[in-house]
Amino acid sequence: MNKSPSSSGLLPLPGSPSSSWALFRARVANLVTKQDTSVLVAFWLFGLINNVLYVIILSAAQDLVGNVPKGVVLLADVMPSFLTKLVAPYFIHRIPYSVRILIFVALSSTGMLMIAFTPPSQSVAVKLIGVVLSSLSSGGGELSFLGLTHYYGHMSLAAWGSGTGGAGLAGAGLYVMMTDWIGFSVKTSLLASAFLPIVMLVSFFVILPHGPFLQGTRKEYEPLAAEDLQTGEEEEVNNFDDIPAGTAASSLLAPGPAVASTAYSTHSAESKKSFLANVRRAKSLFIPYMLPLFLVYVAEYTINQGVAPTLLFPLDSSPFSEFRAFYPFYGFLYQLGVFISRSSSPFIRIHQLYLPTFLQIANLVLLTLHAILNFIPSVYIVFIIVFWEGMLGGAVYVNTFAEIMENVPLKEREFSLGATSVSDSGGICIAGFLGMAMEVWLCDWQVQHGRDWCRRIKAG
Repeated sequence: MNKSPSSSGLLPLPGSPSSSWALFRARVANLVTKQDTSVLVAFWLFGLINNVLYVIILSAAQDLVGNVPKGVVLLADVMPSFLTKLVAPYFIHRIPYSVRILIFVALSSTGMLMIAFTPPSQSVAVKLIGVVLSSLSSGGGELSFLGLTHYYGHMSLAAWGSGTGGAGLAGAGLYVMMTDWIGFSVKTSLLASAFLPIVMLVSFFVILPHGPFLQGTRKEYEPLAAEDLQTGEEEEVNNFDDIPAGTAASSLLAPGPAVASTAYSTHSAESKKSFLANVRRAKSLFIPYMLPLFLVYVAEYTINQGVAPTLLFPLDSSPFSEFRAFYPFYGFLYQLGVFISRSSSPFIRIHQLYLPTFLQIANLVLLTLHAILNFIPSVYIVFIIVFWEGMLGGAVYVNTFAEIMENVPLKEREFSLGATSVSDSGGICIAGFLGMAMEVWLCDWQVQHGRDWCRRIKAG
């Protein structure tokens, strides 16, 4: 029996027997003409700003801690986010989205100011406290904005995914540009980034249309049956602070659009029943969605934080004038790949999530072997591999949540989107521990075999 393109894992591409350039152009036109541009812009900015500081911190890891394993920065950057996404889905519905945004902005800006104003002579621990504050903001923001896509439909998720990819590209690219090309100090570069979260306020309170969220509907502004509405009238409300904290519209765990969730306002027995139901939902998500996302992040962040700092070449055979320049440029190439693949979901879909996951594990093995045996002849080949690494990781991320949007029942979808987001942070946490051990071991190995380049990099 022949499999359809969808069942084989990929939607048909232009030029294949089952597709055409006309169909491809029609898809693009559909996106432009039918989607609410303000929704796409708002969610793209959510993804961009929520993740950009996280990327800047990782790009600056070498300058922040020098010879200290970069996994330390990774753990401080992701562990609070992981814990937030692990526990917050079960209580964050009590906090209105408007209040959450203000908290996220305050945490992230304060964290970046702490990092920027801590001098190199100061303890690394002080910088890490700032990293932790930014991480708390990023974790809470991710699960909140993923939950919010439930009310705006598939294209809001695509815009979010593209924005997160753009955050990687913008964060890594800006840091390389400011420190290497323009010549700004590390302090100045980090200080400038502390003001970026203000964009999140503008996106939420000014750009995002209020109607679909407040009415508890999914985009494309689908009318609901009268019996599904709590009230007989729909009002356009412009003040997000008026949203009751316990309504379905503000609840990450709401059972469905425009269906009031009373589990949070009734007695404890019903609350316990709702909690156990959500635990069962989370278990059903593990194999098809959470595990491949977890594994791909373990592999790619072990590369980024444990292996990449040791992927050094003689300066005369590279485009760099100092060894510290390798690491942030690897980060830029990785994020470029992430951005491209996370922006591709409206046009190409991957249904077999384990295939790119296993390819990512192969990347980890290949680059680790090179760090030990030094058999790749040119740094430019490593550039290509790192770019490919970003493509694979971004593809698994955006397609995991796209699969949930398509396959999970509507009443469970919002919770599933938020709960699955714990997988990437969990994978990064494991990678942080692996990366600390691997970087130290690989650097020691290289020094013992006549390559001491990893020892020549100091904190900025």
